[in-house]
Amino acid sequence: MVDPSSPGLEALLIRLVDAVNAHDLDSLVACFAPGYRNETPAHPARGFTGTGQIRRNWSRMFAGIPDLRAQLLGSTIDGQRAWTEWEMRGTRVDGARQLLRGVMIFTAGDGLLTGVRLYLEPVDETGGDVDAAIARTAGAAGTAPEEDLP
Repeated sequence: MVDPSSPGLEALLIRLVDAVNAHDLDSLVACFAPGYRNETPAHPARGFTGTGQIRRNWSRMFAGIPDLRAQLLGSTIDGQRAWTEWEMRGTRVDGARQLLRGVMIFTAGDGLLTGVRLYLEPVDETGGDVDAAIARTAGAAGTAPEEDLP
């Protein structure tokens, strides 16, 4: 966990978490550089550049999940790069529970976040066990023969 009394990137991450949890859209957007670049490697079409899209995204998140809370589970900082692990949870206005977990790798400069590689996903609590996941990924050829099972 980051120390809120620490300067630099650690303090910026604390400001970001605080802004999310306060649902303070202006303070949240103020954490990002105008040319901020969001990359989502597992979903390349979701990438974007600029704070306008940040404002649109978080405005919708705050409206759709009025009790949204973020928790920074841990971080490692190396210069102007932070590897962070997150959990976000709340209940959507339609009553559905929302839980997201994952990693965000931020870059920073001049006291602002300049980019991220985002690996944050909704938690799939009904998707089956590891064997089901491997079968989905590898197909029928990835099915373990019965004699290999303990």
